[in-house]
Amino acid sequence: MAQPTVPDDREPASEPPAAPARLSGAAVVVGFAALCLSYMLNAMDRQVFYPLVPEIRAEYGFTLDQSGLLATGFTLGLALTGIPAGYLLDRVSRKTVVIISVLVYSLGTVAIPFSAGFVDMAAYRLLSGVGEGVQATAIYAILGAFFFHRRAFAAGFVGLAFGMGVFLGPVLGQSLATAGDSWRIPFYVFGGAGILMAAVLVVAVPRSMTEALAGRSGHAGAAAYDHVPPTPWNRNTLAFSICSAVSGLVFYGFLGLYPTFLREQLEFSPGQAALAASLVGFGAMTALPVGYLADRVDQRLLLLIGFAGAGITGLLGYTVVTGTGAQYVLAFFMGTFASGVLFTNCSTVLQRAVRPEHVGRGAGLFILTYYVAAAVSGLVFARLVEASGWQGAGLVQLALLPLVGIAALALVDPRRMLLPPALQRR
Repeated sequence: MAQPTVPDDREPASEPPAAPARLSGAAVVVGFAALCLSYMLNAMDRQVFYPLVPEIRAEYGFTLDQSGLLATGFTLGLALTGIPAGYLLDRVSRKTVVIISVLVYSLGTVAIPFSAGFVDMAAYRLLSGVGEGVQATAIYAILGAFFFHRRAFAAGFVGLAFGMGVFLGPVLGQSLATAGDSWRIPFYVFGGAGILMAAVLVVAVPRSMTEALAGRSGHAGAAAYDHVPPTPWNRNTLAFSICSAVSGLVFYGFLGLYPTFLREQLEFSPGQAALAASLVGFGAMTALPVGYLADRVDQRLLLLIGFAGAGITGLLGYTVVTGTGAQYVLAFFMGTFASGVLFTNCSTVLQRAVRPEHVGRGAGLFILTYYVAAAVSGLVFARLVEASGWQGAGLVQLALLPLVGIAALALVDPRRMLLPPALQRR
């Protein structure tokens, strides 16, 4: 794999910085693969909690509200780190940030089985979320810089890794819990794997990849970006932030209590519920072809398709379909639309709404808006269930809310964005 042109994403300097050392194709493949694997583990780490909620709830006596908050509240940690991590990543070593973040969320995961009750378990979940949020921000900032004009396709590989993690996490977690006759075993295993992954990143990922500069390095082909607003807080980032928030509410509202819905309402077995949750990840693997398209077509169209598809899927899953096989199919489609399409596009389009030197802040803004919404999605969904039942909750949060995201797309001005070369030539 040839190294892409590496323009600058840091603050403009008076002297053009020296060109970074070129990497071999093998070094790029190994480093990128290690980053993707670390993100797959990130996804597995998140997903292992959902199918085990009934067992955890039974042991600790948690209410549905508390269970919903624990299931998705960890994303508040991701949200809180978005903007600070974005500023940090525009100024210090991204490789160091990635390694430390993996260690942080792994330690949070290992601590969960030692919880005495709701408060400290919530704190450990929050700690995991902080590490996962910093890692996600760092990885997307690296992609935005190193794969400057192909960032969406690169993000598709990361989305593929995320989907694999979402697929494997519930199945492996449930299997480990069953084999060990304890819901605690998966947390020990996944947390230990994260500590090992941090060591792999130290060796496998080259700094000249993670510290790549984008957009203003003085390289041939570096473009003028004066048409993009000078501040990362502009009309387009507002519109895409709304889209990201809606995406977080929909996807994590679905994920957080979906296995509980299947087991308590539709009477699925633990294994069936875990498989359904895993199939969401299988759908999320469509991020790769979606990322390829996102570098070639108007991303507003893809976001429109994602919101419409997620809304229809949520409506069917919670109000119409009760059969096991049909729920498996709908779980796959929710992963496709809410993760493969919406997550992949929201995470990259916010970087295209800012100038190259603000790529870290663009990534941070996505993490902030997406995961603030995701953090409260489980609690909101639980409250809706209490007020109007599972069908009413599915209708409001999963079927109607995507219309807000579609409406936000009307605010976008594509003339004020960094469009990929394929669209610039049209």
